[in-house]
Amino acid sequence: MQAATCRSEYFAVGLTGGIGSGKSAVADRFAALGAAIVDTDAIAHALTAAGGAAIEAIAREFGPDYIDAAGSLDRPRMRERVFNDPQAKAKLEAILHPRIREAALAAAARAAARAPYVVFVVPLLVESGTWRSRVERLLVIDCSAATQEARVCARSGLDAALVRRIIAQQASRAERLAAADDVLVNEGTLAQVAPRVQRLHARYLERAASCL
Repeated sequence: MQAATCRSEYFAVGLTGGIGSGKSAVADRFAALGAAIVDTDAIAHALTAAGGAAIEAIAREFGPDYIDAAGSLDRPRMRERVFNDPQAKAKLEAILHPRIREAALAAAARAAARAPYVVFVVPLLVESGTWRSRVERLLVIDCSAATQEARVCARSGLDAALVRRIIAQQASRAERLAAADDVLVNEGTLAQVAPRVQRLHARYLERAASCL
């Protein structure tokens, strides 16, 4: 394979997909094979937990009613607000996204010393418009909207109508597929996914080895 130049000091894959597509399950398979996983959702939760680095800014912007009794972000209240107020959504993203990006890149730099490549798990990778320039490959975990809805309702107990609203606010399936370098269709079981992840892992190892 012809040598390639990485965008940073390590080979990076961006893993994305709509809610309920199975991103976490696929990421776990990559981790089991030795890839370093940087999960931006986990970072966001840490930032918005009690004492998190984003809590003060959120309380200042939205008021104390959006912080719960434990000192964490009141997620249901904020979810309802941003779904109905695009300006509020933009303000929340302006608080969170730079902090998430900074923490994710720092975590990747640390992890790259012990792994052959880094997988950034970014639910809104396509929507953000900035992550694509930071990864060598964009892997989309794909499934139908019906599968997304069924999975999210089963695991979270959210109302089906709310889940459909969440799906509608994300990039469309067509937009994600158009942006993808690699696609993993995840309509079935984890047993069916595992060999597909194995093949992608082998491909990424080759590319990482050729990345200068």
